[in-house]
Formats: sequence, C-alpha cells, structure tokens
Amino acid sequence: MLRASLVIFSLMLLFGGAVPRQAAAQANFDRPGGDYKHFKVQSGDPADCALSCERDRLCRAWSFSYPKDKGGAVCWLKSTVPARTANNCCVTGVRGAGVVERRTRSVESSIDRIGGDLRSFELKAGQGEDTCRKACDDDNKCRAWTFARAGYLGPEARCYLKSQIKPPRRSPCCTSGVVR
Repeated sequence: MLRASLVIFSLMLLFGGAVPRQAAAQANFDRPGGDYKHFKVQSGDPADCALSCERDRLCRAWSFSYPKDKGGAVCWLKSTVPARTANNCCVTGVRGAGVVERRTRSVESSIDRIGGDLRSFELKAGQGEDTCRKACDDDNKCRAWTFARAGYLGPEARCYLKSQIKPPRRSPCCTSGVVR
C-alpha cells in the first residue's frame, strides 16, 4: 500500500500534479480544413456528428454545420485537428470531447420551449438569437423566447415570443431564453 502511494505521488510530481481536463465541443466555432469525409445528418443534431467521429478510427476532429435552406445539416470528419475559428454556422470538437454547448443564465443552447406563444415572426438574413432576445426584452408581455434556426422549422429562421414559460426540451433546432 505504501509502495502504491509512493508511485502515485511520484507520477503526480512528474506531471505537475495536474489532472488533465476533458476537452469540450464548442458551439459557434468551425475548424476549416482537414476534411476526409462529409455526410448529411438527418437528425440535425451535432451529437450525432460527434458520435460518428468517435466511431471512426481515422477521425481526429469534426465540424457540424447547421442546415441551410433545404440542404440539411452536414457533418465534416477531419483527419487532423485544424485551428478553430469563430463562426455561428457550426459546432466543432475533437475526438473524445462529446458535445458540450455554451450555457449562460440567459441563453439555452439546443433548447426549445414549445407552447405559450405570444407571437412569432420570420427573421431576415443576418439576424439571429440576439434579435429574438431583444424583441422579447422590448415586449412587456414576453416572458421567454425561442429562436429556431433556418432549415429546422421552415426555410427561414424564426423567432417565437412566449407569454408563458414552458419547460425546456432538448432540440438542436433552437436556442431559447427566459427574460422575466
């Protein structure tokens, strides 16, 4: 027992006592380059792309592109680990990372709040979740919002303002938030 403790202590000193942190996939980033395979993701869920990378021994990294028009979502498997770049089109990660999307107090990634609609409207090109959140902030009757990406619930992106706070449901289509 003493010998095992000494070995563990020695290894900790050798590696600086640091426990390696698991890498996490990141929403709103892409990894351009290194592609060796791509395919449509019927579910539209980035977790399915991450799982495909895990199951393919050649894969070192992946990028998931949200649907555009009628093209559908696409998974890009990569034989290298290219540098990431900020881009709202995608979720990206390295093999072993899984999918961990950003979570903040006001933004719920991959969450839909179905029902309780006050009103909805189509968003113009270039408008996104910030436009939807601001519309809810500016409407005293709005308690929550859901931004639906283009290609999931219709050809265009759409904002749903909610008069009620409905339970969150996991869905790659949407980003939601509670305002009041």
